[in-house]
Amino acid sequence: MVVQRDRPVHVWGMAAPGEEVAVAFRGESRTTAANELGRWETYLKPGAAGGPFTMTVRSEAAAATAQTITLDDVLVGDVWIASGQSNMEFAMRQAATAAEDLPKASIPEMRLLMVKKKAAEYAQDDVETDGWAASTPETARDFSAVAWYFAREIGAREHVPVGVIDATWGGTVAEAWTRLAALGENASLAPVFAVRGKMTDAEGDLLLRDKDEEQQREAAKAAGKPEPQFPLRPWHPPLASWGPGLLWNGMIAPLTPTAIRGVIWYQGESNSALARAPIYERVMRTLIEDWRREWGIGDFPFLFVQISNFKSTPAEDLALLRDQQLKTLAVSNTAMAVTIDIGNPDNVHPTDKVDVGHRLALAARALSYGERVEYNGPMFREATPEGAAMRAWFDDAQGLTAKGDLLTGFEVAGADGRFVPAAARIEGETVVALSPEVSAPKFVRYGWANSPQCNLFNGAGLPASPFTSVK
Repeated sequence: MVVQRDRPVHVWGMAAPGEEVAVAFRGESRTTAANELGRWETYLKPGAAGGPFTMTVRSEAAAATAQTITLDDVLVGDVWIASGQSNMEFAMRQAATAAEDLPKASIPEMRLLMVKKKAAEYAQDDVETDGWAASTPETARDFSAVAWYFAREIGAREHVPVGVIDATWGGTVAEAWTRLAALGENASLAPVFAVRGKMTDAEGDLLLRDKDEEQQREAAKAAGKPEPQFPLRPWHPPLASWGPGLLWNGMIAPLTPTAIRGVIWYQGESNSALARAPIYERVMRTLIEDWRREWGIGDFPFLFVQISNFKSTPAEDLALLRDQQLKTLAVSNTAMAVTIDIGNPDNVHPTDKVDVGHRLALAARALSYGERVEYNGPMFREATPEGAAMRAWFDDAQGLTAKGDLLTGFEVAGADGRFVPAAARIEGETVVALSPEVSAPKFVRYGWANSPQCNLFNGAGLPASPFTSVK
């Protein structure tokens, strides 16, 4: 495994009530005793990156019942949590670069831990896993591709062991990963529970319909008649993995005693439904702030991926969801990897994960490791009317450029808020957009569609985030 460097080493477990336990690691030994519930914990001194080391945990019971656990090949470095839904869960073997990179995946200083899927009604003490493993072509094969590429870059640049904990579940909503009490404390998140109530009502109706259809099939079979056919039903979200707080309880809460460097997060597609998208920023702010509070180690970096372009359906508003993700950057010590240029309009699971991992790593190198490196694409700051045109101003816009002959994806609107496509040109670190259909524009937006055509980049080769100047 990997233990977080430069932080106290937290070791905990279970024993007989009152039993003394001794922990030894890197030449230091501490003794503690289990409480009346049999729980014990101790902290050892922090240390620099290195290893491998051996940790021993020994009970101080009578010789007949004494037990010693020895953990070998323990490295000290940086530990990152990788969480979210299917695009973070997306395995290395599925990535476009798998054929090239999987055979070279033997990296002894990279350690991988995959948390098994579990939804729970209350916070668990432990996660279900197959244990830590060094990165090899076999262990990396089913691991998160985004997390693996992220860890490879961080390890190579920082020259420290990197441990990644993959706690993901495809097709899940952000509120399932957020502590229930934290959601309940925020009155503005009441729609989360209203939507959940509609889901449970619908589930009850589905169960009754399933029972009725099964009875009809059995009756037809008993009468020697053909099996009745029923119309296909629309997809219904699974109650277990979508319940507020359920994935926090089963897959994240047990990790909080572990010291970490930070979190990388890729999720949002399941929150793009029309009823969920408008409050996504509030859910994510609650999630980030509460994870930090529960870990109790300060405002660690929380680095997330903005969802990419996908045609989807009118029942989802990916443009609004991306804007909600953009607004989440108001939370301190966060960063967003824009992926609007590397998606697949026909597949919600684009196979380019190496660029996603790289853009997250750029953010980590800047926010967590203090490197002077550009990690943002052009970020919209403000818009000003200039006669028949709108001028959009950007941060991180040095070397602003369009990939292709013409700048695409811009629209303008007048006071009526009706947007129309606009011709756009780059002027320094700004963009000027106008349309003959709007003589007195008031607003400008960019990339505002489920699957927009976007080609605005800065000199570092990073794409601009879609945005709107409408408040």
